[in-house]
Amino acid sequence: MKKDIYNMTSSLEDYLEAVFVLSKQKDSVRLTDIAEYIGVSKPSVNRAVNTLTEIGFLEHVTYGDIVITPEGESYAANVLRRHKMIKQFLINTLGVDEVNAENDACKMEHVMSATTIEKLYEYLERQG
Repeated sequence: MKKDIYNMTSSLEDYLEAVFVLSKQKDSVRLTDIAEYIGVSKPSVNRAVNTLTEIGFLEHVTYGDIVITPEGESYAANVLRRHKMIKQFLINTLGVDEVNAENDACKMEHVMSATTIEKLYEYLERQG
């Protein structure tokens, strides 16, 4: 039984984004890879992976590889797109240094409304 995607928290989005990025870099993704990438414990990753599997964004067999589903990939790509766009805006438009822009974009990507995100995309497109 799939959980509702509206239960997605910023933390779960970060885990899903990590799996998405790692799956583009590696042939297989394991709990340890995610724990190292995010800098958290394996039990924390295991809980998040179980929840994301219940939602239908990941497939995971105990002690096996973690595979992102097409639905999960689509959701994660959107989160990553928002992250990159916000980071670009902070660096290129506001002159924020890269470290602060990365940290702030990671926080902002989860709390900005869809309307604000769309307006920011439109603004950046007009800027060239």
